[in-house]
Amino acid sequence: MKLQEIAKSVEEELDEKDSVREIAIKSSRAIIRLASQSIIKMHRREEVKDDLRRLKEEVWHLKSLLSNQYPDLLYAGFVQNAFQEYCEAIILHSILQGEEIPHPKELGINSEAYLMGLGDVVGELRREALESLRKEEFSQAEEYLRLMEEIYENLLRFNYPSGLLPLKPKQDTARALIEKTRSEITMAQIAMRMRKDK
Repeated sequence: MKLQEIAKSVEEELDEKDSVREIAIKSSRAIIRLASQSIIKMHRREEVKDDLRRLKEEVWHLKSLLSNQYPDLLYAGFVQNAFQEYCEAIILHSILQGEEIPHPKELGINSEAYLMGLGDVVGELRREALESLRKEEFSQAEEYLRLMEEIYENLLRFNYPSGLLPLKPKQDTARALIEKTRSEITMAQIAMRMRKDK
């Protein structure tokens, strides 16, 4: 085969891969948007059943698009970021519904994206804790703090090089959020006791 023919064949292959990559980028953006919308609705205590269904369908669509033909794109940064947001939304929903936190295999997502999404759940639980404080629901705020601590303690188990699992920034952020939330709960409880003593 002549070099020109080889180059043409390779070009066609890469053109097709580039087209699939563009579709994957759009799908990843859709996943991130759906996950973000779902999380906002969860905090507002709005119905998210349809949003989560669409989110799961979009994740399934993206995985099926890439899994067989271009598995390397499945582990590209933009796809992994989308899967991370998906995990964050599903895990948060499970917690708010009082359900067990799903396993990565149940979500059909690799462990790295799952752990990164789990790390972000700490920030969402902080929002719930602060809302509970605003309503003076101290026991509920403490429960959210307990869950934040449980997630953080489990994330600390994963001490791998950042090239394998860039989790350290999530661990550091989680620790800072926990300390801040604990302080705010304590201050709110002290303020409440002082009001009662007057």
